[in-house]
Amino acid sequence: MGSGDDNLARKTDLPDFVKRVRAQTPARLLAGRSGAAYRTNTQLELREAHAAARDAVRAELSLVADPGAEFVQKWNLFEVCSLATSKDEYLLRPDLGRHLNETSRTEVSRRCTVGHDLQVVIGDGLSVTAVARQVPPLLPLLYEGAMARNWSVGAIFVIRHCRVGILNEIGELLTPRVAVLLIGERPGLATAESLSAYMAHRPKALDTDADRNLVSNIHARGLNTEQAAQRVLNLAASMMKAATSGCRLREGLSALDAQ
Repeated sequence: MGSGDDNLARKTDLPDFVKRVRAQTPARLLAGRSGAAYRTNTQLELREAHAAARDAVRAELSLVADPGAEFVQKWNLFEVCSLATSKDEYLLRPDLGRHLNETSRTEVSRRCTVGHDLQVVIGDGLSVTAVARQVPPLLPLLYEGAMARNWSVGAIFVIRHCRVGILNEIGELLTPRVAVLLIGERPGLATAESLSAYMAHRPKALDTDADRNLVSNIHARGLNTEQAAQRVLNLAASMMKAATSGCRLREGLSALDAQ
């Protein structure tokens, strides 16, 4: 590369202050351009992120691979399924992902006891990648925190082809004081590894999103697992104390302390 090429590279490089701004967010701000188009690197990054998002949505959950056989054995996880019989049906029919099939209802009733303080459920949702990356470090923190508060914790299980509304059915079947659903978020172009924790106090059949609370953006560049565990546990404690959840319960400053 000649001196003319070096000068061109320096001129087209981003200024330091722009780099500092961009470092504060995963959003593609001030990305620069080449003529009227994105730079080649930006184009390639977008294509890579889009491919990762598609893979996260289309992947099928495998407990042996995601999160792994050792983890499954340690937590004695078992798998059940919603009414959606395939990934395509799950994506086309969100309503089917809100209910367990009959075999799964029987299995949950057989293997789980009812009336616990905390019931944690894992759902694949729209990102199996998020479940595989975030659940293994998050679940032990939630369990240890619950034990430190002397809460009883129900048997933890995994739901394939799961939507958030299945919390209502978990509430009806197992009657926990607080139910927590760890579920893969819809991937974006910033990350395909983001997990959400949907929570409800004594969820029941006719509950809506207004009856639930949410701790979202659990991933390496968002809310880390230690912060997420603290917020979930503090919110659960608030739910138990106030005997309510959702829009009737605001997340207090204490729940945000870990941030």
